[in-house]
Amino acid sequence: MKSSFLFFNVLIMLVLGSCKSTKFAASEKFTSIVIDTIYTGKISIRAIDFNRDTLYYAGSDKKLGFVSSNAQYEKQLTSLPYNFEFRSIAMTSQYVYFLSIGNPALLYRYSKDFKQSELVYEEKNERVFYDCMRFWNDAEGIAIGDPTEDCLSVIITRDAGKSWHKLACSQLPKAADGEAAFAASNTNIVIKGHKTWVVSGGKKSRVFYSPDKGKNWQVFDTPIVQGEAMTGIFTADFYDEKIGFVAGGNYEKPTQNYQNKAITYDGGQTWQLIAENIGFGYASCVQFVPNSGGKQLVCVGASGLQYSSDGGKTWVTFATDSALYTIRFLDENTAFAAGKNKIIKIEFKK
Repeated sequence: MKSSFLFFNVLIMLVLGSCKSTKFAASEKFTSIVIDTIYTGKISIRAIDFNRDTLYYAGSDKKLGFVSSNAQYEKQLTSLPYNFEFRSIAMTSQYVYFLSIGNPALLYRYSKDFKQSELVYEEKNERVFYDCMRFWNDAEGIAIGDPTEDCLSVIITRDAGKSWHKLACSQLPKAADGEAAFAASNTNIVIKGHKTWVVSGGKKSRVFYSPDKGKNWQVFDTPIVQGEAMTGIFTADFYDEKIGFVAGGNYEKPTQNYQNKAITYDGGQTWQLIAENIGFGYASCVQFVPNSGGKQLVCVGASGLQYSSDGGKTWVTFATDSALYTIRFLDENTAFAAGKNKIIKIEFKK
């Protein structure tokens, strides 16, 4: 995540909504939050990213946009089919990329000012459904989606996003029957250096791992609830190359708060359930707090905005808003979250 002190200051002035503060026990690392609404519109947003003083978002109803230090801009791609939706976003130093979920899958590369754009990948298949996208560096990136054959869909670029190529199933672990991924918050992929983790859900919920930027793959089982179409891992984050956290649960049973969170201390090879029958239910997005030693996390989902100061063992509710789908940290005290019809800025107070 790219930090920007300028972005922090500027977005305070972009407040469109009222300010709210909620106090919690002094024993917690963070004791209160302040929420400012910086964008409202008729849209569902599940993917956001930052660049300097600009926040980019991808959303429903064919909408893409950004909120910057001096402007807000939203583009609706009216030529696309009805109900077309973008749920993946990724960024390099020069471009921002937007990927749609359904058939046809369309991947666009935009200049940061939105003045130039081009379609760099298209895939037509009745089963195509892309869930997440990330870049290792300015030249190499990856996106993943549901299986169209007997493996997860994985497309990779090695030329700065000019072209994308789909990996053959012979290059990937075989997907189990009913195994797919969820486009809940653009957090199915986590990258640390050359290492990459991809999480799945459905009738099988596992972690796919590549040590070398998508050239070779292993797969590890998890104890997260699975076996039904809407169960499994919906979101993942790694604090470093060893400490990682996955969450999700049962989308159709949003209050079920067991077998929905797990932690690893060995780079994803083994996972242990944590906070059983404690804290949140269905989770859309989980993130480690920067510079917290892997001890602090936040989560958004059906139970609202949740916070842990002890590595996920216990959780407190910082906000009850269940219409937040994705969250990202700008710095260790500031985050931005998006969801149904809004983007908010969150200040975490000590």
